[in-house]
Amino acid sequence: MSNNRTSHLRSFPDSMTVLVQGASRGIGLGLVQILAGHPRVGHVIATCREPNSASSLLELQSDIVRVHQLDVSRAGSVNALAGQLCQQQVSIHLLINAAGLLHGPDLMPEKKLEDLNLPSLQQVFAVNTFGPALIFKAFQALMASDGKAVLCAISARVGSISDNRLGGWYAYRASKAALNQLVKTASIELRRRKPNLIVAALHPGTTSTGLSQPFQARVPAQKLFSVEQTSRYLLNVIDGLGTEDSGDFFAWDGARIEW
Repeated sequence: MSNNRTSHLRSFPDSMTVLVQGASRGIGLGLVQILAGHPRVGHVIATCREPNSASSLLELQSDIVRVHQLDVSRAGSVNALAGQLCQQQVSIHLLINAAGLLHGPDLMPEKKLEDLNLPSLQQVFAVNTFGPALIFKAFQALMASDGKAVLCAISARVGSISDNRLGGWYAYRASKAALNQLVKTASIELRRRKPNLIVAALHPGTTSTGLSQPFQARVPAQKLFSVEQTSRYLLNVIDGLGTEDSGDFFAWDGARIEW
């Protein structure tokens, strides 16, 4: 699978509609920046929890890019936007859930069992697992029935149980493993409802964002991607997916990852 700098998206219909959740920063913002000027994209629905604080995203707002408020930790917020788009008869060809949580002011990945605490577990799962589940539930009916349609979530290789050789990072690993199971399970159900719909989990590689910043010191330079690199890699992987790939887990270079 090619990963050149140009993300053609030729497998999708012209004037495609894309929804990017978690678009205020990092990979989500990078995706919107590319999609905003892409010749095959007709509309970009960019969502985040606090649009008024997302200056870089608001700068992209145009006839093509529309910014909407959506908090994945609140079912009411998710359902409200889905209902609004349903009333507008929006048909989504590509939905990417890019929101993710690894650390915060009072949250760091656990190194040992003694570091586990319930509030941190709940906080990480709310964004990494429960949020995408709510997105899948609310927006699956809005996915296009004609032509190619992809519903995907950015996961992480550390969510692979078979690939876990270092341990640690309990909440993050477990939340991404649970996300992977949601993707697989949803793909089985949605294959019966919409045979054209591809459901997939994506691993972006180590990308230079706020999420990875505290952990970049030991990452070789050639394995630390810019946001633009990662965004283009992911779009190329998505472009290459077929219905036979639904329910699988793919790395930034198109390689399958074992669950």
